[in-house]
Amino acid sequence: MVPVCPHAGGVGLCEMVQHLQMWDYVSLSGTTENRVIEYVDQQHEHFLTPTVVKNAHYMPPKSPGYSTQFKDQTILDYEYPHGREWQSMFKQGIYKFN
Repeated sequence: MVPVCPHAGGVGLCEMVQHLQMWDYVSLSGTTENRVIEYVDQQHEHFLTPTVVKNAHYMPPKSPGYSTQFKDQTILDYEYPHGREWQSMFKQGIYKFN
């Protein structure tokens, strides 16, 4: 077996990769030996059910689904191209909207 470390360093990737870890442990390997999954502690505040890590372990989600539902405010702020943050960057000339 070849060890892998799933990447989880972007928006929502930790929220998604936790399910891979849980599935591997419960349904496939039954062990945490030689298992590593990346965790980056940022941007979890944008999700209704953010990832929880305790003692260097992802905790099982307490809600059904994939833990990737954005908060309404996040959509209002960051949806491309109409979100408030994008509109601000267009006005500042940081990005051009084609």
